[in-house]
Amino acid sequence: MAGNLKEVRERIGSVMNTQQITKAMKMVSAAKLRRAQTAIQQMRPYADKLNSMLRNILSNLEGDADTVFGQQRTIEHACLVVVTSNRGLCGAFNTNIIKEAIREIEGNYREAYQAGKLTIIFIGKRGYDFLKKRYPKASIIADYVDLFDDLNYDKVVAIAKSLMSDFEVNKFDSIKVAYGRFKNAAVQYPEVEQWLPVAPLEMDKGASDSSLKADYLFEPNKVQLLNHLVPSILQTTLYKYLLDTHASEHGARMTAMDAATENANELLRELRISYNKARQEAITTEILEIVSGAAALESE
Repeated sequence: MAGNLKEVRERIGSVMNTQQITKAMKMVSAAKLRRAQTAIQQMRPYADKLNSMLRNILSNLEGDADTVFGQQRTIEHACLVVVTSNRGLCGAFNTNIIKEAIREIEGNYREAYQAGKLTIIFIGKRGYDFLKKRYPKASIIADYVDLFDDLNYDKVVAIAKSLMSDFEVNKFDSIKVAYGRFKNAAVQYPEVEQWLPVAPLEMDKGASDSSLKADYLFEPNKVQLLNHLVPSILQTTLYKYLLDTHASEHGARMTAMDAATENANELLRELRISYNKARQEAITTEILEIVSGAAALESE
């Protein structure tokens, strides 16, 4: 019985120590989430409006104005950017993004992979650790796995420029990004979005062609403005993907650690009940032994 009590005491101590860790991680993630959430909430309306404007412009280019970033090609060489977190303990967040990436590789990019013409670029260690050996025919680029250790716009611009340059020289015919879209601390959506070429606007049913017509005035001229505007918008869009994932990571981790803390409370309650029962049994056994011993002495 004493051994059983000691085992339960040790389990209670272990759960309490774990609970302290989960509480601390929840508080840290909550603090980081506030900053990350503010960043994506300020960026998203701006980036979404720019992206919508870009798609509108590229869908309605006329005359000699054109940009390579809107050219739809047959997909022979493809690139998938997989954006995950560097650390775990955030529930199914990374797993869901990886599942979306796998679905894309084995779906739309299946032929490119089978031909050995698929490149996978990893931002964040979790996706890299899981997928690096799963697709041996793909070209793996892990130069940016540590980007979230010091995420800033300048580093994202450098990545975007490299990818745009590869698209311009036909190294890639399609570039998509798998990331986590942030809604709130409890809800994050894994998504795969086409980054290049820029997807044209789709006309809603019942809408007229004029509803999609871009109504913009270009100064000084359309070609010069497009050469500056399009890369800038694409860089902003890629940065938004990373901010979305960054906020999603901390939201998922805070939620997971909160659930872990609650589970620890429930487990502690059950263990304390078990401990009290075992202690009562031990006390009862000791009392019975004393009474039996006293009765034996009286009978002598």
